[in-house]
Amino acid sequence: MAKLCSRMFFTARLQFNRFISSSTTAFPRRVVVTGLGMVTPLGCGVETTWKRLIEGKCAIRAISPEDLKMNGFDKETQLHTYDQLTSKVAAIVPCGTNPGDFSEELWLNSRDSRSIARFIGYALCAADEALSDAKWAPSEQEQKEMTGVSIGGGTGSISDILDAAQMICEKRLRRLSPFFIPRILINMASGHVSMRYGFQGPNHAAVTACATGAHSIGDAVRMIQFGDSDVMVAGGTESSIDALSIAGFCRSRALTTKYNSCPQEASRPFDCGRDGFVIGEGSGILVLEELVHAKKRGAKIYAEVRGYGMSGDAHHITQPHMDGRGAILAMTRALKQSGLHPNQVDYVNAHATSTPLGDAIEANAIKSIFSDQATSGSLALSSTKGAIGHLLGAAGAVEAIFAVLAIHHGIAPLTLNLTRPDPVFSGGYMPLTASREMPVRAALSNSFGFGGTNASLLFTSAS
Repeated sequence: MAKLCSRMFFTARLQFNRFISSSTTAFPRRVVVTGLGMVTPLGCGVETTWKRLIEGKCAIRAISPEDLKMNGFDKETQLHTYDQLTSKVAAIVPCGTNPGDFSEELWLNSRDSRSIARFIGYALCAADEALSDAKWAPSEQEQKEMTGVSIGGGTGSISDILDAAQMICEKRLRRLSPFFIPRILINMASGHVSMRYGFQGPNHAAVTACATGAHSIGDAVRMIQFGDSDVMVAGGTESSIDALSIAGFCRSRALTTKYNSCPQEASRPFDCGRDGFVIGEGSGILVLEELVHAKKRGAKIYAEVRGYGMSGDAHHITQPHMDGRGAILAMTRALKQSGLHPNQVDYVNAHATSTPLGDAIEANAIKSIFSDQATSGSLALSSTKGAIGHLLGAAGAVEAIFAVLAIHHGIAPLTLNLTRPDPVFSGGYMPLTASREMPVRAALSNSFGFGGTNASLLFTSAS
């Protein structure tokens, strides 16, 4: 007992000294991106996804009754539910054993994975790639204590909730899995990643609808800036291709319904023919690191995180205000924090989801901030949701990675299905309809969510 108390005292003292040391450090510390990982409808892995995105591939397809994940229901109920859905398209992660496929056997079906729902599996897969990319596998206790995880999600595992509710209706409650709660809790994505690698730094999970991924990254940046950690594994994850999720979004009239017969044309950000978003799934994870820490170990640096802006619309549960004030505030605050002038930003990855109201409001907000640069045509603008749909809680993280890759590769990705641009665009102010090779020194990524929550992330080249 005496040895245990002595060890606990020593650990507490060590942590206190570390806190005092970090508290005297000049804030904020600089934060860079040293690792990337992705699971998207375009494929599993950063290289696969980016290559297909730049080439103009589209991952959206028609859904079938089997895609609805109604495991506890009979065939007749599944078919009836499918028939009632007004939107029958989705952007689904490809699963299998081919290159670029997500391996269900590896991440979801092992004997020790009963507590891992699909959204958690996606996060584990993307985090594994990001950490390998960053070459960060700490073995020392102090390094593990200064490595944290910040991975959020939008809805958790709705399919598990649906199946559990069916058990109650059929009076089969005793068959409910003891892992039901750990499978549906959104913070379990962060929990499983931290447990897998032994990370004992901050363990955090944002839940802010479609801004979740961006908030998770921005919050992680601040944890590093203020000395809570040296390294953070950060991003978002989502798996909502299920009967109840799709039905709910259909009832709120948020999803596209006009393109069921031609799925690859369904997601059309900024286009006059848009009529709602396409639901998607996946995960995006970044390894964020304090600059000196990264340089000391010779890490590859993709970009620096220079700005993180947040705001609230304070207006409506699902619709932004017509003046776009919330979006303007988020972007302005990210720019102010970065110290950059708007004319120093080369590329904007817009949130634009393919909804009639939201896309136009965001386009006007971007134009109001970047004004001369936008109208002159020197600002590259696109929404990558034309290719991958709307990944909800994972969208902000995946699109932040696209912004980082635009800087790293010097390529701004295109907007698919933009054939008749919204009238808000004119002259030089026009979204990209083809990927453009260009120097990208600074890139902004926008994410906006239900409840009027907004986040903007600003990245710059590391040089």
